[in-house]
Amino acid sequence: MNEISNEEKSKKVPANSKIKDIVFIGISAALIAVCSWISIPLPTVPITLQTMGVCLIAGLFGLKRGTLATAVYIALGALGVPVFSGFTGGVGIILGQTGGYIIGFIFTALIVGFASDKFKGRLLPLILSMVIGILVCYAFGTAWFAVVYAKSNEPASLLTILGWCVFPFLLPDAVKIAVAAVLANRLKKFVK
Repeated sequence: MNEISNEEKSKKVPANSKIKDIVFIGISAALIAVCSWISIPLPTVPITLQTMGVCLIAGLFGLKRGTLATAVYIALGALGVPVFSGFTGGVGIILGQTGGYIIGFIFTALIVGFASDKFKGRLLPLILSMVIGILVCYAFGTAWFAVVYAKSNEPASLLTILGWCVFPFLLPDAVKIAVAAVLANRLKKFVK
């Protein structure tokens, strides 16, 4: 008798759910890429919409799909697909001065995705998680920038590096967080 118990049936994930996950992850990685192409060049680190894309995706799709979409985006860029700012790609970008911010997107997606799942996409926890996620990305990316910069230049002071890598982004990132949090909060009810 090959009867499957109700418990075993509930453990199986329907194939269409896996397909839906793959589609959401692929579209999300593409959205992050498009956000990276929208760029305002600055001397050291450009202002892009990548952080908004990562926050939106993680806030909307949660920990698993949001983090996987971000990882797929980074993997595509590492393989040379021009998904990074300025239509660039390759391992050299990740190992370069701004690569720490790209890797930092994973931490942002983890933090925002966790909060989105735990608090069911409620607005205030989303905003707080996005602020924390962006701050963690700043910390990781700025430390990376300082190390890479010091290898080929005279070491700069922490205040100088913060002036290049953090201060110009505070206001734009606050606006991006507000937009991403409101969109994720409003659209989450349509995503299963």
